[in-house]
Amino acid sequence: MHYGRRMRFCVELPTQRVDTGDEFVSAEAISEIAATAEAAGFAACFVTDHPFPSKSWLDAGGHHTLDPFVVLSFAAAATTKLRLQTHILVLPYRNPFLVAKAAASLDVLSGGRLILGVAAGYLEGEFAALGADYAHRDEVCDRSLAAIAQAWSGEPVGFAASGSAATDNVMLPRPRQRPRPPLWIGGNSKKAIRRAVELGDGWVPFPNPAALAVHSRTAVLVSNEDLAIRLDYARRHAAAVGRSSDLTVCYALRPERDATPLQLKSAARELADLGVGWITVAVRGRTRAEYCDALRRFGEDVIASLSVATAARG
Repeated sequence: MHYGRRMRFCVELPTQRVDTGDEFVSAEAISEIAATAEAAGFAACFVTDHPFPSKSWLDAGGHHTLDPFVVLSFAAAATTKLRLQTHILVLPYRNPFLVAKAAASLDVLSGGRLILGVAAGYLEGEFAALGADYAHRDEVCDRSLAAIAQAWSGEPVGFAASGSAATDNVMLPRPRQRPRPPLWIGGNSKKAIRRAVELGDGWVPFPNPAALAVHSRTAVLVSNEDLAIRLDYARRHAAAVGRSSDLTVCYALRPERDATPLQLKSAARELADLGVGWITVAVRGRTRAEYCDALRRFGEDVIASLSVATAARG
């Protein structure tokens, strides 16, 4: 298993800023921010997934979101090349065939730009509110991945699990991308890493300090050393199961608050040297105009100069 060295950057669409109203959570805002990100050189935009979180989690620092597929459809309509990433979609919350249909629809209408990032989830209160199976979420996630892959084939599906009983059902149109849109698996645990290696095209770990781990119920991941240990585990597991194809790795750039462009580029290079090919970024801005200005500056100061340096190295 190998990792690519080219760096691609993915920016968060700030749909969690529900307190700002139309400034960030409106059709105009999503369209303007997505178009600005594309022009600035970002390769993708991403959104998170919390359809019905508990107040206790929100009070502890959690956040609201919009529906991922709806948001990304607005981003797709405002752009032509920007990839559209769910980061991440909690797979056990939904019927897998409805996920497959929504994902295929977005991939077709966007011209093949979807990256479907999924995970098993961790918010027990949200599982309960949605009637989802928290205790068996890992098994449900694995079965759902298999169901989605079958549905995307365009052939009759025979599948029975978790209340679904498809016997000769067919889903068309197929996604635009072949053989399928990239499936990226989120989570820091060894179980999540094995799922990514065995069933996915990419792995999406996330920064997880000890205080957050109490809620997320997955492995603490703070330093690049922590990440390197898990990447080594992914390599060893890939060798054990006979995987030879590339595994894309997507991880967050977490600089100090007032980091300079030089510090940002250094931090990005360190991640790339570990094997991270996609780097997620969250920029700041009190207003939409400030946010878009921050996107442009990051594009000029970091993305463009790193791209030039990479090209110069050949």
